[in-house]
Amino acid sequence: MGTYLTILGFNSAIPTVNSSPTAQLLEMEERHFLIDCGEGTQVQLRKAKARFSKINHIFISHLHGDHCFGLPGLIASFRLLGRETPLHVYGPKGIKEMLETIFRLTETHQGFEVVYHELDKTYSEKIYEDKRVEVYTIPLDHRIYCNGYLFREKPKERHLNMEEITKYPEIQVCDYQHLKNGKDFVLSDGYVLKNEHLTHPASPSVSYAFCSDTRYLESVVPIIREVDVLYHESTFLHDLKEMADYTGHTTALEAARIAKQAQVGKLILGHFSNRYSDLSVFTEEARRVFPNTVLPVQLEPVRIG
Repeated sequence: MGTYLTILGFNSAIPTVNSSPTAQLLEMEERHFLIDCGEGTQVQLRKAKARFSKINHIFISHLHGDHCFGLPGLIASFRLLGRETPLHVYGPKGIKEMLETIFRLTETHQGFEVVYHELDKTYSEKIYEDKRVEVYTIPLDHRIYCNGYLFREKPKERHLNMEEITKYPEIQVCDYQHLKNGKDFVLSDGYVLKNEHLTHPASPSVSYAFCSDTRYLESVVPIIREVDVLYHESTFLHDLKEMADYTGHTTALEAARIAKQAQVGKLILGHFSNRYSDLSVFTEEARRVFPNTVLPVQLEPVRIG
């Protein structure tokens, strides 16, 4: 088990032969989260050998087509595959109207419940939580309402030190969960066995931040501080900074500045303008500020943490 990110597509608005629009599959603590759903996402999921039935939560950053036009087709495929479990869709206010209008006009009958979580806040908020994972929005500055998403594992349980535990017959299997939760054990004579004597430290929790289309925005830094991996759009090089500002995008240099300020572990660039045939120019620019910068490799799982 581990946390893996599979980038299904990283291109900007127009698909190419070698790259698809934005979509990502994040596997964290046995959950399968789909992040954005550009045109052709379900084909990319097939190529990645992903199991459609495991995707129960989809996070859409904004309603520009290269980030959501694949969603109606994917939901229709879920129905054809016999899905019965609810599907949770998180996205800007209006996403329900968009999808329900398409389904109504095309007479697409889902056969399962789609639960919409429409977002309109301009501050970071927790939008998903279970026993192992929590997800927060990252408010961005694009031409329309847009969020990135922060995925964070909760603190994990400590590991049992069975070599020590077996020395004390009083410690039974029913006590193991308390030990994993960090509690000491009190023997019948009142002697306290410290937890750190009976367990090993928990595995470190990992985190991943996805920053979709946005102008350079330093307010994201405290939200994403010290994440293991940051994916940040970098549509242009910095010599086109004026165009980036006008269109609501970030340059590679600016993405690197965000990564450096936030002290992230690794920066993955993406959402490149089609004007660039050689993408290595993006890492060349970004690495001058943040050395641990890489390009995305489509359909190649990346371990986080």
